[in-house]
Amino acid sequence: MMTCRVIGKESAGVLTALVMLISTGCQTVSDTPLPEQPTAKTPVNLSPGDVLKITFAGAADLNQSQKIRADGKLSLPIIGEVTAAGKTILDFQNELMRLYKPQLRNNEIIVTIESGIVQVVVSGAVSKPAKLTFDRPTTVFQAIMEAGGVNEYGTLKKVRLIRTVNGEQLTQVLDLRPALSGKTTSVLYVRDGDIVYVPQTPF
Repeated sequence: MMTCRVIGKESAGVLTALVMLISTGCQTVSDTPLPEQPTAKTPVNLSPGDVLKITFAGAADLNQSQKIRADGKLSLPIIGEVTAAGKTILDFQNELMRLYKPQLRNNEIIVTIESGIVQVVVSGAVSKPAKLTFDRPTTVFQAIMEAGGVNEYGTLKKVRLIRTVNGEQLTQVLDLRPALSGKTTSVLYVRDGDIVYVPQTPF
């Protein structure tokens, strides 16, 4: 079961600034998926803050758990620093096996995620605007539900997912209404630092 906790409610000033930021048009707004945006058919990439359990089949003394640092790297015995962020678990696991092959007779390695912390701001026309913390992959729709769902003035028609990519603030507009009607839709996962803004119904 997915868990989350409220870090703190968004202040009126932050909400006002967010609305102004969206309305000024200083972001790139697109109906296409944001870069590196996983869908239901693609694996979730590792991110800074994820805690990885690394198990060595042939060298139990090397077994350990480490958190991916802000720079996306881990510091591992024998091979030193290696980049984990941005890779799938399978890709990272295969890379470690390749790097350890010259060093270990049995280079079988298993990588699993022990926990991953993602902080997301959910604001706009929701019942409980807040900064939420999730400890496992969470969809945009689930994040909105954790914020109490859309309030009486809100709509899921043009939800904005705002993400900073390579120093630029990008916005993707989503229509999440089909999710309420039971239709099959692509799943979009939030990432650390995302802002989900639910607009009001036009009058």
